Amino acid sequence: MSALSGRIAVVTGASRGIGKGIAIALGEQGCEVYVTGRTRGDGATTIDTTAREVTDAGGRGHAIECDHGDDAAIEALFRTIGDASGHIDFLVNNVYKVPDPPAWGGGFWEHPLGIWDDQVGIGLRAHYVASWYAAPLLFAGGPGAAILNVSSPGGLGYHFSCSYGAGKAGLDRLTADMALELEPQGVAAVVLYPGSVATEFVRSVAEARGMDVSAAQTPLFVGRAAAALLGAGDLMARSGTIQWVEDLAEEFDVLDEHGRRPPRYARRAELEGRS
Repeated sequence: MSALSGRIAVVTGASRGIGKGIAIALGEQGCEVYVTGRTRGDGATTIDTTAREVTDAGGRGHAIECDHGDDAAIEALFRTIGDASGHIDFLVNNVYKVPDPPAWGGGFWEHPLGIWDDQVGIGLRAHYVASWYAAPLLFAGGPGAAILNVSSPGGLGYHFSCSYGAGKAGLDRLTADMALELEPQGVAAVVLYPGSVATEFVRSVAEARGMDVSAAQTPLFVGRAAAALLGAGDLMARSGTIQWVEDLAEEFDVLDEHGRRPPRYARRAELEGRS
């Protein structure tokens, strides 16, 4: 039986992409998983479909609609979960809003001001709000509880836009300081760094531009690395740190759904040399 069997997790922004991969991977380990997002229905990228796939993978999936740009909706989310379960063991802060159109390159003065609210409001502030409301439920969960914040190498060096980098670097700092404040409560806070991930959005862009993403990490590969981390016996010792998916995959012998382990992130040495 998995060390995570029966544990209760919340994964935000889990209708697609990395959030969906993490939710399903936790389901593979027998977790009860609450998945959040705004998209409902039977389509491929909805929280209802993700919840069903969590259950199909061996866990118990629950879909709760939540707009993470609305503090009241986040409060209601955790009130609902608290009433149903009494506690949670893991909060995975993953929700993120890609600006439309995406802000890739160019000067910040050329981008609409709204991309700050998309990339920092949803990609940073919403994680703080979710953590604030989740904290009492995590404290009730007992030993092994944790907050896992999904960031990116954009926290170490330029990726896409300066607003993107500000959000990711801020999330890394937030997590490090959360770890200090959570330590007396026995709750860990850890940053997860995926590499290049072939999400639905990335695959659609790659197809339009004739790019090959076959060597990229898959969302489920990232999810399995995240699940291995949350089940690690030394999770508190890792609190406050950045954990790279590629390192976790090697440490815990994680493979993707195709039985492979993608190559290491190409820019990692460059980025870590700057930090």
